[in-house]
Amino acid sequence: MDVEEVDPISGRKTTGHEWNGIKELDTPVPRGVLIFLVVTHLFALLWWVLMPTWPLGTTYTKGVLGTDQWQRVEEDMAQSQAARAPWTTAIETMSFDEIIADENLMAFVRGSGRQLFGDNCAACHGMDARGAANYPDLTDDDWLWGGGPENIAETLRVGINSPHEETRVAQMPAFGRDQMLERAQVRQVALYVRSLSHPETSTADNAEALQAGREVFLTNCAACHGEDATGSRDVGAPNLTDDYWVYGGDIQTLVTSIHGGRQGHMPTWDERLSPSEIKTLALYVNDLGVEKP
Repeated sequence: MDVEEVDPISGRKTTGHEWNGIKELDTPVPRGVLIFLVVTHLFALLWWVLMPTWPLGTTYTKGVLGTDQWQRVEEDMAQSQAARAPWTTAIETMSFDEIIADENLMAFVRGSGRQLFGDNCAACHGMDARGAANYPDLTDDDWLWGGGPENIAETLRVGINSPHEETRVAQMPAFGRDQMLERAQVRQVALYVRSLSHPETSTADNAEALQAGREVFLTNCAACHGEDATGSRDVGAPNLTDDYWVYGGDIQTLVTSIHGGRQGHMPTWDERLSPSEIKTLALYVNDLGVEKP
C-alpha cells in the first residue's frame, strides 16, 4: 500500500495501516499536548535543581533552595508543644480535684482527651465510649476496678492482664470446661445469676433450680463476687445484680461465661503515653460519666 495515500474525506495522509477496511490516519500530536509535555519536563528539571530530590547512598541532593520538610515538621511540632506547655504542665503538677475544679483546664482536657481517646481507645470502646460486644461501656459509672480519675489512670498505666509487672489481674475460671461444675450446675447457677437482675425470671416452676443455683454460687462464686453478688473492685469482679454486662446477661451467654471462663485484656499504656497524657485521658473518661447540668 502506498504510504503517501491521502484520505479523501479528511485530507490527511494515512500511515499505511489498515484493519478490516479502516485506514489509520497519520494525525500529528496536538500542539497543546506538545506544549504541555515540554512545560512539565522543564518544571521537573527545575524542581530537581531547586528541591531535595536524588538519593545518594546515605544522603541526598539538598537542592538550591535548601528546603527541608522534615525540619519544618519538627519546628511545627516544637511550636505546638510550646503552645501546649502551660496546659500540660498544669495537668502534670495539679491534683485531679484541682483540675476538675478548674473549668479552663477541663475544657483543655475535653478537647485533648477526646483526641487521645479516639487515637488509642475508640477501636475497642467506640468513639462515644459506650463499648461494644465484649468491651465495657465507659459512660455508665459501672467499674470493675473502681471509677474516679485516680483509679482510671492506674488502670490505664498498668493495664488488665497485660505484660506490665504491676498489671491488674482478673480471670474467671472455666467451671464447666475444667469440670469443676457439672452441666446441670452450670445451668442452675446461670439461672440464679440471671434472676438477680431480672426477678421476673423467678417462678414457682424454677424455684428448686434457683435454690440449687444459689448454693452453687455461694460455694464457687461468692469468694470473688461476694455473697450478695455485688462484686469486688479489689479483684475486678463485676456486680452481678445491676444488669450491666460486658459479655452479655442472657441465659445462654451466662452459661457460656460460666462454662468457658472469661479473661478480659486491656493493654498497658505506660510506655505508649506520657504521664500527662494518661492523666488527661483518665480525666476525660471520668468526665464522660459525670452528669452535666
